[in-house]
Order: sequence, then C-alpha cells, then structure tokens
Amino acid sequence: MSEATSPGGSVPQPTAPIKKPVRAVGPRLRKLLHVVLAIVSLLFANSAYLSIITFLEWVKGETYQDYYYQYMFLAHLVLGLLLVVPLIVFGVIHLINSKDRRNRRAVRIGYALFAISILVLVSGLMLTRALGIDLRQPALRSTVYWMHVACPLIAGWLYWLHRLVGPRIKWRAGMAFTSVGAAGVLTLVAFQTQDPRQWNSIGPDSGVQYFEPSLARTSTGDFIPADAMMNDQYCIKCHADVHAQWSDSVHRFSSFNNPPYLASVSETRNVAMKRDGNVQAARWCAGCHDPVPFFSGAFDDPNFDLLGHETSNAGITCTVCHAITHVNSPRGNADYTIEEPLHYPFAFSDNAVLQWVNQQLVKAKPAFHKKTFMKPLHKTAEFCSTCHKVHLPRALNHYKDFLRGQNHYDPYLLSGVSGHGARSFYYPPKAEENCNRCHMPLVESNDFGAQRFDAATAMSVHDHLFPSANTGIAWLRDRDEVIKAHQDYLQGVMRVDIFGIRDSGEVDGSQTAPLGPDVPTLDPGKSYLLETVIRTLKMGHLFSQGTADSNEIWLDVTVRSGDRVIGRSGGLSEETKEVDPWSHFVNVFMLDKDGNRIDRRNPENIFTPLYNHQIPPGAGQTVQYLLDLPEDLEDTVRVEVKLQYRKFDQRYMQFVADRNQELGQTIRGHRPGETYVNELPITTLAVDEIEFPVAGVDKSVTNADSEIPVWQRWNDYGIGQLLKGKNALRQAEEAFLQVETFDRWDGPLNLARVYNAEGRLDDAVAALTRAQTYADQKGYPRWSWAWLSGSINAQQGRLVEAVQNLNSVLEDNTPEMQARGFDFGLDYEVINLTGQTLFELGNQRARQQREEEALAHWNDAIARFQETLEIDPDNVTAHYNLQLLYERIGDSEASAQHQQFHQSYKPDDNAKGRAIRLAREKYPAANHAAEDVVRYPLQRAGAPELPQ
Repeated sequence: MSEATSPGGSVPQPTAPIKKPVRAVGPRLRKLLHVVLAIVSLLFANSAYLSIITFLEWVKGETYQDYYYQYMFLAHLVLGLLLVVPLIVFGVIHLINSKDRRNRRAVRIGYALFAISILVLVSGLMLTRALGIDLRQPALRSTVYWMHVACPLIAGWLYWLHRLVGPRIKWRAGMAFTSVGAAGVLTLVAFQTQDPRQWNSIGPDSGVQYFEPSLARTSTGDFIPADAMMNDQYCIKCHADVHAQWSDSVHRFSSFNNPPYLASVSETRNVAMKRDGNVQAARWCAGCHDPVPFFSGAFDDPNFDLLGHETSNAGITCTVCHAITHVNSPRGNADYTIEEPLHYPFAFSDNAVLQWVNQQLVKAKPAFHKKTFMKPLHKTAEFCSTCHKVHLPRALNHYKDFLRGQNHYDPYLLSGVSGHGARSFYYPPKAEENCNRCHMPLVESNDFGAQRFDAATAMSVHDHLFPSANTGIAWLRDRDEVIKAHQDYLQGVMRVDIFGIRDSGEVDGSQTAPLGPDVPTLDPGKSYLLETVIRTLKMGHLFSQGTADSNEIWLDVTVRSGDRVIGRSGGLSEETKEVDPWSHFVNVFMLDKDGNRIDRRNPENIFTPLYNHQIPPGAGQTVQYLLDLPEDLEDTVRVEVKLQYRKFDQRYMQFVADRNQELGQTIRGHRPGETYVNELPITTLAVDEIEFPVAGVDKSVTNADSEIPVWQRWNDYGIGQLLKGKNALRQAEEAFLQVETFDRWDGPLNLARVYNAEGRLDDAVAALTRAQTYADQKGYPRWSWAWLSGSINAQQGRLVEAVQNLNSVLEDNTPEMQARGFDFGLDYEVINLTGQTLFELGNQRARQQREEEALAHWNDAIARFQETLEIDPDNVTAHYNLQLLYERIGDSEASAQHQQFHQSYKPDDNAKGRAIRLAREKYPAANHAAEDVVRYPLQRAGAPELPQ
C-alpha cells in the first residue's frame, strides 16, 4: 500500500506548505529606517530650536536671529535634503512589503503617514524657493509655511498610531532621548534669548570725534570697512529691478562721481586745507555725499584721489541707506547711526556653490535680512531729513556755530501736505505721511522684494530712481530716458496763471481780473502792468528746494503782436545760453560776507541771502511785468508765460567745467579753453497764454475759459500778495473780498490773516466770525480758524481764551482728522505761540500777585517750548523764551544754557547788513529783484531775444 489511509478508509488531501511571513521591515530595511529616524530626530530637535526662537520673536517683538541661528537654519535645510532619498526609498519598499497585510487599518495609516511625510518635504522645498519655485504671494507662502509646520506634528501622531500595531514601543528609552534633546534645545535657546544686537541703537559719543562736523556716527564708534558698504553686486542678485533704478539715481551719483559735486567739494577741501591744515571741515559734506570713504576713514587723507580711489565712485550705496540703524535727532547734518550689517553665511564667498547656498538661505528665511536692511525708520520723513536738512557749523565757515542751510523737512512738516501744519492755505484730502509716497512711487516689478501693496496694485516695488527734478546729472551722463523720467514726474507739480492786468503800469492801477475768456482792449502807446501767479500744486516742501542757490527756475515771458516780439523777459543769451539776469527767478540769491554771490556751491562761504523767492507748498507767488505798448501796433497782443527749470545755471557750470578739467576729466559739453555753453535740458513746468484785442485793430479775439475755478484764481493771487508783506496787503484784501463773494470760507479766513498782519484786530475778529458760519461744511479747516483766533485773542489780551484756542489746535483729534491723517500737535509754530501766551498769562497772574497760578502757567509754557525742541532742537524762539522762563522761576543754570543756545542760533542781523549793501551795488538785477515792490521790465534795452 503506497498511501496511508484513515481508519475510515478515506484518502487524505495533500497538506499545503506553510508560507513564511515577509517582515514589513527586514534587517537591511531596518538599517535604512534607523538612518531615517536619526535624521528625523535631529530635525525635530533643530525644528524645536527654530520654532522657539520664532515664537520668542513673535511674543517679544525682538529679533534673536544671529549668525549662529543662520547656521542652525542651514542645518535644517541640509537635514531636510538628506532626508528626501532615504525617506522615499524606505517608504516605497515598506509600502510594497506591507500592501497585502491583513491589518488594513495599519496599512491605511501607513499610506497617510507616507503622504504627509512627502508633503513635509515638498512644502519645505517650496519654502526654500529653490527649483524655480518662488512663493511671491504672502497668503500662499503663509499657507505653505503653516502646512510645513503642521504636517510634522500630524506625521508624529500617525507614526504613533502606526506603531501601535507593531513591536512594542520602548517608551522609557524614547522619553530619555527626548528629555536630553529638549534640555539641549532649551540651553541653546536660553543663551540666545539675550538679544544678539542692539537694534536701532545710537552709536557711542566717543565715536563722534572721527566724523565731526558731520553729526553721523557708527554703532561701535569705529570705522566700517569700505567693502562692507560696497557690496551692490550682492544686492543685484535678488533685487535686479531696484538695483537698476538705483543705478540711475542721483543717490548713486552723490559723491566724486558727480561732476558738479566733485567741483564744489574739491574746493571746500582745498579751502579747509589752506585754512585749517586738514580737510576735516569737508566732513560736513561727506556724511551725506561720501559715506563710503567717510566711514572707512579714507576721506580724511589730504591726498585722497578724488577720481581714482576705490571708494570715490561709490555714492550712496544700497548698504549705506539700509545699514542706518537710528535717526539720532531731527537736526539733519547726517545725524544718524550706521553699522556694519551682519550677513547670512557665505555672503562674500568666492565659491559659486556657497554663494548659491547663501542665496537660498536668504530666500528661504528672509526675516533676518528684512530686519537688518529694512527698518521702520525707512518709512519716515525723519529718515530723509538726516541729509535733506542741514545747518552750517563754525568748523565749516569759521563764522557761526549755526547757520541754516537747505531744509526740506521743516517746510514739509509745517505744511498742509504732511497733515501737521495748522496754518496752511490748502489741505489735501489725505495727508502724505512721508517723503516716499511722492519720491518713491510704486512701479510694477518681478523683483524678489516685490509685493502687492493693496488689492488694486500688481506686484510692485518702490522706485529707487527717486524721481524728482535733477535732470542735470542725467544729462552729463547722457541718459535721455532718465531725463524724461524726471521731466514726466514734474508735470502738474506747478501752475502759472496770467491773472490780471492793471492800467498805467502801476501796482495800484485799475485792475481787470481774472483774465479769460473776457479781456480788456488795450490802447497802443499806453503802459500796463501784467500780473501773473505761480502756484505750487503737488509739492510737499518749498519750491525751489535743495540747491536753491544754483537751481535755475525762472519765468519766461514773451509778448507778441502778430509775428513781432514787443516784450521779452527770461530769454537766453546767444553765446552761452545764460538766462537774462533781469528775469524773475524762483531761487535764493545767496551771498558771502563780502556781498559776493555764492555761485560755486561753496558752503564754506555762505553768509546771508539777498532775497529768497522760494514758494511754500500750497501757496502762490505774484509776479508783475511792466509792458509799454508801441504806438504802431497793427495786430492783437498775445502774451505767453512759461515757468522754466534748468538744474544749474551757466556760471556754476562754467566753474564745474573748469574745475573738472583741472582734476583730469572733461565733462559733457565742455571744450577746454572755451566758455561753457549751458546745454543742460530746460523743462517747462507750466505755461499760460492770453490774447488781447487792440484799439484800432480790426481783429476779433477768443480766449479759452480757465480750467482754474474763479474763486481759486482770486485766492491764489491774494495768497501771493499776502506773502509779499505789508506793501501788498491792500491788494491781498481786495482779492480775498472777491473770494468771499463765492461763498467760500477761504475768503473771510484769509482776510483775517491780512487784518492780523495789519494790526486791524477788530476787522480780523469780524472776518473770523463770518468764517465760522462755514464750520459745518466738509473740509472746513477749523484748526486754522482756532490758530488765528488764538493769535488775535492773545493780542487783544484775552489770554485764557487764546490758550484754549491754541490747545484745541494741538490736541483735537476729530474723526475727520483721523480719516485724513491730520495731527497738528507737531506744528511747532503753534506750540511756540501757545508757550508765549502761557508765558504772558503767567506774567499777568504775577502782576495780580497770584504767584501759585503764575508759576503753574510758566511751567506749562516751559513744557510747551520743550515740545518744540523735541521737534526742532535748533529753534530760536523756544530757546529765547526758555532763557526768560527759567530766569523767571529761578533756575539760573538752565537759563544760561538756553541763552547760549539762543546766541548760537539767532541770525546775525548786524553783520548781514554790510553784505547786502555790497551785493546791491555789485548786482543791479538782483538788487531790483530784492525790492519790496518789483515790476520786471518787458522792454529792457539789451534783453536777450528782444529785437533792438
């Protein structure tokens, strides 16, 4: 019998071989698992450290990221990349081994765990912005970031669930490992919770000595290596658009690479060297214009190669602006602190791979980069004021400790544009909170730093060309597109209006105004006075500003009868393109102590102005022209007025050309040995024209109606006359009476200004009473009304009411003001008036022998004047009154201190009398322009472009 049979005789079935189970994690795969777990463990410890630092920054609002942190983050990236291949390989093999297992719950959890793990890796790669992935949208990047944060936590939970069905978890060993890791992480964090840097700190006083008379300082008090400030090629890798804009900016060409500045500063250095035996006085220029040679210490070398030194062409680099940590005061003169910035690892490596690693670190974790290079102060007007507000110290001019120079900041602060000036004639719908809103407009960009600033804008950056007005440097560089950018920016900034005409050519002649579409008929052989108004529109500071002594802005007037030119002002000489000196210039005619014009941008010689024709923001300037009509007119009379701008005048450009030639370079347009012909571009800022019929000429005349509202034309004319002073107040009154007929508050409110200036206080009160009837109308400037009321009440002896009026200006915060961004608590002119009124109120109480009340009012006055010094530390009025107040309350030491300040800051009126007298003799055209009442001739013999 070949087979065994069962007792029942049945034949048994063959037994199936038992299948040996395949382990889900075999010996070799287990080794790979250990590698994965080791990397994951390190990643979790590293992530815990990074997360705690991030949490601390969020809670405390401070930055704890330093150089060590960046290496820890680099380790996070490296560990993440090392995890990719082992995790995927392990996951795929493990899934294949276990896909048919009966415990489907464990299999499904495994699938989910693997998917979440892949999501961790993918989100991490996306956050590094590598492989062409660039998360520009903040919402998308935030989503991916939180996904990367949450997924590891989910993966840990899924891993725990997955392991519940496998070998028993060794909890004790795991907890021990976790405890050691946590202790290590907490130790690292504890050491780093000491803020690694003093962000926005003021540098030590000890370091100021290296940079005086500039007020700049470094955060350590030491010099900064030039290389640390000249790494613009590093910036271009991520900010190509911004770099391209900056490359054509005047900031880029602020230093010895700017031919006009080179000419002027080289003379300042020479004067200082001959006078003082060193060039340190020129540091006053260098704090703003030459920061790289200045902060690296090269600038002080008398033999510094102005053209060939490695730092001479640096200009204001990217790093210079963005490495400033603090605005030390609102005094200007480069009163800021700058530091050598910390960079991410390998920032200056020559190795391409390490450079790539550096770029990925910055892109993946840009917070530290932003904190280092983009600070809240960059969005303030005070930041710009550090260089766009200056005073001339004794070390520069050997004259006074303080002499005010160009000042963009204070006129902006005290204007309606900023929303801080309570005494403006016009106010915008909403205040412009800083300079950048105008001079760094948004431009569409794919730059790494681009962002969507609001729902209506595309991805954009702020324009680092800083469009403004300097077409001269662009022309010298032969950059037509840059010239056009500045010219485009200037359109609509100014307005010119041929407003009226007066009979007999006299300022008190019978007036016809405003002109157009109706105009009077002119009589041949008679004299007339043409009245024009220049008005600042989109302007947040004085016009002109900056180099107001060398800026060339003038009214170009042409009067024609048919093809015949019968009147001319503002023409150019045929030989050199010099503007007729008898033109009306919107400039400052600055003098030295001997009455010579400052015509070389030589600040060391600045002494006093002969005249100042700058126009405040939101204000007007009236200019009058004497027109004597010929008797033989055969056609109508057409008048065209243009407001023209050219960056530098011919005399200054002659100096620039000659000086650059001496230094070894020839500027554009210069033929050595010949007189310089000024071909710098002329930009027409505004234009107006009008045509008059002429008696005896049978020709009809049609003029377009002006686009300017009639009430505003009267108002602008009145403002221009008011700003001229006492000799034009009657004409200002007539204009504002006309404005009042249009049912506008501007009429009575501005009449109150006129009457206040004339001392007609009862009339001023009546005008303010009429103005108050408009108080419920939208846009009514109740703050201006309160200021005028306070001023007039104070003069009438109603001091308590005056203080109430003035305090309301400074302290009111209505919903309308909030919506428009207005806060008049910074108007230091109103603050000073409040302090003076409180001072007088205290004196009044003292005369009444109410000593306690008097002392309280004097202390309140002191507090007000101290507020002014917080805003304007050099304020003469505040120091003078504090000198008197401290003397009154018995603090002789403080009184003496403010007396000294007052002596330093007050103008030297006696000394400037001689300079002005000498200048009036030397410059007849400027002498004429400096008169209280000026009539510019349109038929002056020898005037350029006027047929003789």
